[in-house]
Amino acid sequence: MKNIYQFTLNDLQIYLVEQKFKKFNARQIFEWLYKKNITSFSNMSNLSKQLRSHLQENFIFTKLNVVKHQVSEDGTEKFLFELRDSNVIETVLMRHNYGNSVCVTTQLGCNIGCSFCASGLQKKKRDLTVDEIVLQVLKVQEITKERVSHVVVMGIGEPFDNYSNTMNFIDVVNNPYGLEIGARHITVSTSGIVPKIIDFADEERQINLAISLHASNDEIRSKIMKINNTYSIDDVIKASRYYVEKTKRRITFEYILLEGLNDEIRHANELSDLLRGMNCYVNLIRYNSVKEFDYKGSSDKRADNFYKQLQNRGINTTLRREKGSDIDAACGQLRSKNV
Repeated sequence: MKNIYQFTLNDLQIYLVEQKFKKFNARQIFEWLYKKNITSFSNMSNLSKQLRSHLQENFIFTKLNVVKHQVSEDGTEKFLFELRDSNVIETVLMRHNYGNSVCVTTQLGCNIGCSFCASGLQKKKRDLTVDEIVLQVLKVQEITKERVSHVVVMGIGEPFDNYSNTMNFIDVVNNPYGLEIGARHITVSTSGIVPKIIDFADEERQINLAISLHASNDEIRSKIMKINNTYSIDDVIKASRYYVEKTKRRITFEYILLEGLNDEIRHANELSDLLRGMNCYVNLIRYNSVKEFDYKGSSDKRADNFYKQLQNRGINTTLRREKGSDIDAACGQLRSKNV
């Protein structure tokens, strides 16, 4: 049987018309699912008995089970969810003054293999399906009784390695009959899969794009991110410029500061040279420790100097205040692990 959360509105409309029902019924079903959080077809009272019967016979509701729920001192919450095949994933809720943001996972494990990231400690087993990504947001809202206003696709896995399901997830949460999360409140992060950056640009959506750069030259980036052996910094920057030109939108570059490796002033100069003239900004991130790795985050002084150098050279820059590091919920710390 099909999972009802697997469908985008367009896919559901096509299906219903093929089954001799009305196209507008899809909007009604979406509103029951995402506006009223109804998980029983029999309770969808504005649908015909025939349609309700058809849905009950052909569709199921799935759910995520909460294995573990942790709350940080700063209010960040981390959830360990069990999937239908008994595998587990992590999802994070972050509270900001502008609303609640959920960081969703798109794969079970990760094959990108960044040498500083906990997510890559488990090799990819499979892609998450659309429903498994959508349900992360729904479950967080159910548990907290609070609306999610922003989504970042930055959890475990590489979203662009699960491109179709990621884009369909975005369709569901962005749809006005779905969760109605604004396009500019959704951010997708990639480690730099160049062909998919081009595809994403060609879709000309208003979704935010963030690229994990983390180095100012190929030597360093290849050392910490094996994807650089396939798509070099030059490839990534060319694709990024294409994205900016095609969409007229600003792009974000994520840059984790690693003590003594990529945080010197010369690296800031190299980075500013790479990005000069592009509509972008750099999100500097102090490294969050992972016990399996020996990397150390930059000191406050080195991080501040790096930040100031980029600013002085005309690069719009922020130095991120991390959330949830005390419960291993910060950037680079997520993993599929019940501990």
